[in-house]
This record gives sequence, C-alpha cells and structure tokens, in this order.
Amino acid sequence: MVRVTKVDLSPRPIEAMSPRQLERRRNLLSAALALVNETGVERLQMKQVSERSGVALGTAYRYFSSKDHLLAAAIADWHRMLLADLVAELRGPRAGLTGTDRVVRFVRHGMRAYQRQPQLARLRVSVAASTDPFASEALQSLVRADDAALNAVMAQVPPGAGDVVRHIVGHAWQGELTAWVTGRTTLDDARRRLEDVVRLVLTPYEAA
Repeated sequence: MVRVTKVDLSPRPIEAMSPRQLERRRNLLSAALALVNETGVERLQMKQVSERSGVALGTAYRYFSSKDHLLAAAIADWHRMLLADLVAELRGPRAGLTGTDRVVRFVRHGMRAYQRQPQLARLRVSVAASTDPFASEALQSLVRADDAALNAVMAQVPPGAGDVVRHIVGHAWQGELTAWVTGRTTLDDARRRLEDVVRLVLTPYEAA
C-alpha cells in the first residue's frame, strides 16, 4: 500500500519571510492595487499581477493562496496606511473640536479617500464576500486595524463601552461603503448616514 504524503499548500507566514521575500510580497500587493485601479476587480488575473510585479506565477502562489487572498491582503494594507494617516491628522489638540467631532472628521475623511479611489472601494466590498479562509484572515486584520484606529480617536468612550461603540461604527462604515458601491445610495447620503451614526452613539459620552 502506497502512503500518500499530504503537501502543505498554505502560503508562507509573513513572520517567516526573509527581507527578499517580504520585498516580493510588497511588489505583488503594489501590482495588484495598480491593476485594480486600471482594469477593475473582475478582470484582474494572477498572471497579470505576476507579470507586473516581476514575481513568477508559481512563486506568487507561495505568498497568496488565491486571487481573493491577494486582493484581500492588498486592500487591508492600503486601508491600514489610510487609517494611520487619518489618526496622525487628528493627533494633538484642535480648537473647537469635541471628541465626537474628531471621530466624525475621521470617518468623513476616510470616506473621501475611498471616493478618490472608487476601484478600491469596490475591491473592499468585493473581497468581503470571499470564502477563501486566507482572504478572511487578511480581512480580519483590516477589522483589527479599524478597531485600533477608532480606539485612538475615541478618547471619550469608557473602556467598558468601547468595544461595542467601535463595532457599531466599523460596521456602519462597511455598510455605507457597500451601499454606495452597489448603487443603492449616493456617496453624499452614505457619508451623511455614517456621520449620523457616529453622533448618535458618541454624543451621550460627550455629555458625560
């Protein structure tokens, strides 16, 4: 009887990558985002990303299990950089701004960033429906980044309520992006509703 040895086809963990491998991974992510902006999510193929990045197709699959995994990691990285910029912009005292005003500005500027990059907004909505477990893992890192950024700008919310408040705001942001991308609402209405949600859940803590 021949014993079949299972081959682990899981992509290489980031923490196990060498500097050269991390560079290849960054090249793949950059190429994927560039191609999404040029051709859209639906038409993008792993072969195109391989050719644009200079990373062999077989090698690319050592980093990402599928197109969905690659795209989820790409939008998660882009979103994390966006959040870092938004948090940095709100650091320090701002005359006349309440805590609620700061969070409203945070989500408003976040929505504007996606307005300037509509293909990336479509990408974020598209990969949210992926069933690839590695794509889901990448998207969980996006959710954790949201949570950390919101925690940084919601100083007025007590720790006991913070988890629920951040969950509400994060899901409202995703929901309004989805409604806009799928044509169920205008961007202005989506942004207005998101800001209303922020005010609704944060104003009681402002008063306290």
